[in-house]
Amino acid sequence: MSRPGADDDRAGPGDLPPGLERLRTLETWLALSLARVREQIAVLERPAGPARTPDWGIADAGTGVGTPAAEVHRGDCWARGRSLVAVSAERARAELADGAQPCAVCRPDRVLNRP
Repeated sequence: MSRPGADDDRAGPGDLPPGLERLRTLETWLALSLARVREQIAVLERPAGPARTPDWGIADAGTGVGTPAAEVHRGDCWARGRSLVAVSAERARAELADGAQPCAVCRPDRVLNRP
């Protein structure tokens, strides 16, 4: 009884080359190609540079009474917490106009509401 693939004249499954030596060569080439593809994916997934602090953001105030109210912050506010959603100045102005509270620490309303 012969080993599958031991006969160099016999074709392998599908479009694979016959013979163990050829299959090993193909395996090496595929492993190297896969490594190059994974390396390129890692390069593309890396951030382009350091994370930029947003100019403005909206966070939940977390008052604990009922539903937490939205609170507008400057991007560099130390009191903003982790759940800051970066927004444009226009959106921050609109949120303040719609009833969102300005942060009592960074006071974004003083800058955003200027004409």
